[in-house]
Amino acid sequence: MNEIEKRLAAEKKRIDAIHAPEQIEQRLRRALRAAPSSKRRAKMWKFAAAALFLSLLIGTQYNAIAFYGKTLFGFGELTSDTLARLNEQGKGQAIEKGMTLLDGTELTIEGIMTDANQLILYYRLFNSKGVDEETSDLFNTRNITGFLTNAHVISGTSIMNDDRTEIKGILSFEPVSPFSKKLTLHFSQQVGSSQYSEEALTFPYDPNQAMPTMLKQSIRQTVEVDKGIISFHSITATPTMTVITGSLNVENFDRVSDLSGIQLVVDGVSIDQIGSSIESSFNGSKLELKYDALPEEIENLELIVEAFAGYETLEKKISLPLRDERAEMLSGKQLWIDPLTRTSQGIELTIATDEDVMLDQVSVVTTEGITPLETTLNQTYMEQDGQSLKVRTLWFETNEQPEELLIEGMHYMKRYGHVIEIPIQ
Repeated sequence: MNEIEKRLAAEKKRIDAIHAPEQIEQRLRRALRAAPSSKRRAKMWKFAAAALFLSLLIGTQYNAIAFYGKTLFGFGELTSDTLARLNEQGKGQAIEKGMTLLDGTELTIEGIMTDANQLILYYRLFNSKGVDEETSDLFNTRNITGFLTNAHVISGTSIMNDDRTEIKGILSFEPVSPFSKKLTLHFSQQVGSSQYSEEALTFPYDPNQAMPTMLKQSIRQTVEVDKGIISFHSITATPTMTVITGSLNVENFDRVSDLSGIQLVVDGVSIDQIGSSIESSFNGSKLELKYDALPEEIENLELIVEAFAGYETLEKKISLPLRDERAEMLSGKQLWIDPLTRTSQGIELTIATDEDVMLDQVSVVTTEGITPLETTLNQTYMEQDGQSLKVRTLWFETNEQPEELLIEGMHYMKRYGHVIEIPIQ
């Protein structure tokens, strides 16, 4: 036997001894059962055989199959472009751990993705008799625990199939500890009108498969706004998203609570903001801004406070009563006022402003003196000439005829344009 024949014989012996991992075998069997024809079944087996042969040929066993085994199928409609791309790259960990819920629905944790910013859990609920919103109530998730881990659920989304037999869902949790080897999902099942059963499902976790952090950098810069200071502490960029932490001590933030004007810009391109949160504390409020993942190549990284809560002193006086609707200007913002209405309880005045405007220290002047605004009624929103307006009724507790409407100031979304350069190391 020559050298080539010896090598072929040895390779055949090694191939005969190889068994596909249990996860991939189960996936292939499910795929084959779902195949509509024998022709498709043959193609699937050819694909598996080709992947195995290629893995052996290049001398790295199971690379192609491991990629296939970690790809999570059927969740494309629920994921962002970033998560879909990571899934295609095989960045998930296949779990396929399940249990039967009280109504016979099969719960399966299909897989997870993890990094320093979050854990994303992919799950299915299946019941051949049908699933609905009440089935979802049987699966009320709270947190994931493990060694040095207590990760609470942050958000989630799901979709039901056309046959109403399956719900596919994705849940985002706080990040888990890299020292955990097992994780436990905690959830409750409703067993009565007001009774719940606490459940837990434990599954294996390989922290070595967590995706690495792309950028972790201190910022330590502050920005002054009209009514306080915003402090930016750090940025952590991972393959799933980018998180900026900070704090704010801004007196009027609760009047115009909008963080969408804080932009993360990479090489002149704004990164989509996908979430934000404020947590009140004694010394101010903790700030967390979430953006989409950063591109792999970065030359310039900026945090721009383009727009944030502002305040303008007005000391505006408007003569009353009005015969018809009147439009007034408030430092570049418009104010529409309807003629006032007298009731047995007092004076009502309906106004409309830009959506981001909140008037401050409003009162009416009568012959008896100044009557401050008692309360605001019936706030609604309307569209006018493509502009979103906020409509509400001001109520003043007086029976006297108003002579003037006084507006001391206004809270609104102000353009700042403060730029913070974030060093890339």
